[in-house]
Amino acid sequence: MTELVVLCDDAGNPTGTAPKATVHTSDTPLHLAFSCWVFRGDDVLLTRRALTKKTWPGVWTNTFCGHPGSGEATVDAVHRRAAFELGAQLSDVALALPDFRYRAVDSSGVVENEICPVYTAWIAGTIDPNPEEIDSFAWVPLDDVRRAVAATPFAFSPWMVEELALL
Repeated sequence: MTELVVLCDDAGNPTGTAPKATVHTSDTPLHLAFSCWVFRGDDVLLTRRALTKKTWPGVWTNTFCGHPGSGEATVDAVHRRAAFELGAQLSDVALALPDFRYRAVDSSGVVENEICPVYTAWIAGTIDPNPEEIDSFAWVPLDDVRRAVAATPFAFSPWMVEELALL
C-alpha cells in the first residue's frame, strides 16, 4: 500500500495527495506533517534517524515525526506512527505548537517543506524501535538537550532545533 502525504496551499488547505516515497525532492511541495516529543519523567526520548532514511539519515532528532493521511486526524497519526516507529503506546498527547512550519534542505539537496504541528506525549510502557526508522535512541534530561543543541545545533535535525527554541 502506497503511503500518501497531504499536499496543501500556503494557508494549509489540502489540495491533493502525493506518494511519500516520491514527494521529498529538491523541489518538495508544501505538505502536512507532525512532530512529537515523548517524555518519561524529566527526560525526553531523542532518536537517531536510520541511515537508510531519505532525509537527514543518521541525524539525532526529537522522538519522531510523520505525516497524517488524507482525512486522518493528526492526533490519530501521532498514535499510529508511535506504534510503527517506537513500538510504543503514548498517553497524554497534547498539541504544543499548532502553527509550526519549516523548510530545510539537507546536505544531499532534499527539501523538507512542511506545515508541522508539534505534539508532546508521555510514554505508556516500553519501546521497541523499528530499525528501518530509528538507528538508536537515548532518554536525555531536557536541560541537557537544550545545552547540546545550543552548543552544536548542526548535530541535530533542523526542525528539532527550531521546535526546541519554541517549546
